[in-house]
Amino acid sequence: MEVLSAPLNIQIIEVTCDSFRVTWEMTPQDKARVTHYFIDLSRKEGGEQKHFKHRDVPTKLVAKAVPLPMTVRGHWFLSPRTEYCVSVQTAIRQPDGDYQVSDWSQVVEFCTGDYSMDLLQQLLDKAQGAAGRMLPFFVFYRDQHHEYFHYARTEWKGAMLPSLKDNSGSHGSPINGKLCGVFLSCNTEFDTGLPPNDSPYGPLRFQLSAGHLLNPDTRLYFADFYCMYTAYHYVVLVLAPAGSEGDRFCSGRLPLLDLAANHFLTYVPGEEPKFCHASDVILEILYTEPLALDLGTMAQISGHHQLTSLSTANAKKDPSCKVCNISVGR
Repeated sequence: MEVLSAPLNIQIIEVTCDSFRVTWEMTPQDKARVTHYFIDLSRKEGGEQKHFKHRDVPTKLVAKAVPLPMTVRGHWFLSPRTEYCVSVQTAIRQPDGDYQVSDWSQVVEFCTGDYSMDLLQQLLDKAQGAAGRMLPFFVFYRDQHHEYFHYARTEWKGAMLPSLKDNSGSHGSPINGKLCGVFLSCNTEFDTGLPPNDSPYGPLRFQLSAGHLLNPDTRLYFADFYCMYTAYHYVVLVLAPAGSEGDRFCSGRLPLLDLAANHFLTYVPGEEPKFCHASDVILEILYTEPLALDLGTMAQISGHHQLTSLSTANAKKDPSCKVCNISVGR
């Protein structure tokens, strides 16, 4: 029987966070005879191929021959923003059930994408269910060490400059490693209505009036919902001035929230504007522009050393939590 040629010119196209399409070239003779495709996938870690750790997740997909390109979805639990290696065999099924197979193709690499808008909407729906009732607040604040604010005054001309969002939270969030901003908080204590007097981030607090940032000229986007193996859940929101670079980045990538009617952070205009935040989640607000220190005030706070476990810097999301995970890679 004539030998099958190895598939040539493997191409990976239309990649999402949990699927891809694959195509390749075959000779006309092979194309007429092939009955099945074998596709082998492995995760690339540290520059090397790593097969899946779990025995119940096969690395080889056996599929009936279909017109190319072929969509691959659901056979593997693909994770967002992850590098994979793929190779392909073609095969002819024999009457006895065995296969005549080609040699493996060359290995090609690709990287899965961010969460799509549809998946972010699923995550948003889950976050809305956990948000709780709305409580009033009056200030945004940022807690840091003395050295940070000293550097802002001396090296950044008296402003807090945006820095690149780390990879904490959901691996597929489109802002991770791509959007710059200044992280702020607005959560208050239930009994006092004021910000807490301690923090895992530092003993010095900068705070400014909520109306400086939350107003009709601001866009509010939902970016993430996650936890860190604790009962606390975090919601990441992006605040960006309308028309700014941050607003343009978020538009089309993140769900836009109605400032006056959402489950997390609201602004209702009037003679005395009203600002409210969700009571049952911790809000992390990424403001995409520099913030001048002279817009607000500084105050000493205490007890931050006791709360280091609440820091979310580069925090990994709990993949087993049923409250904040959706049905794709974490």
